[in-house]
Amino acid sequence: MVILGLDPSLSSTGWGVIRAEGSRITHVANGQVKTDPAAPMAERLVALQAGLAAVIAEHAPERAAAEEIFVNKNPQSTLKLAQARGAVLAACGAAGLGVNEHAARLVKKAVTGTGAAEKVQVAAMVKVLLPGVQIAGSDAADALAVAIADAHLAPRS
Repeated sequence: MVILGLDPSLSSTGWGVIRAEGSRITHVANGQVKTDPAAPMAERLVALQAGLAAVIAEHAPERAAAEEIFVNKNPQSTLKLAQARGAVLAACGAAGLGVNEHAARLVKKAVTGTGAAEKVQVAAMVKVLLPGVQIAGSDAADALAVAIADAHLAPRS
């Protein structure tokens, strides 16, 4: 089973692709789709959708997984995250991919053993679970964590 993990963000959406065979997981690829902060919102959302469509076309995942949305203290930030997440989910939907959603605390717990883990701990554990992986950045590390958690938490299909 090839799984695409996603960490949606308007500025830098992380993605990670793993292969899960039983309880064994292996790294396939990871990266980030970045947008120009000076570009209009519509252009940024199109860039996210197109960038992820290219990732999906290249790696042909069988399903995707993303963190559930969370509410920031700043409503504007929450709205921007929701818009970016919509573009990410639209790219998956256009490719016919189902998307499993997992709470951030559950992803952290599945990967590190604690739901209160910091980003650095998550990235370190991803490197342990995927030996030799070269991670493209913290957003990509989070996306790989989502994919790993999905491999362990979601029902097999």
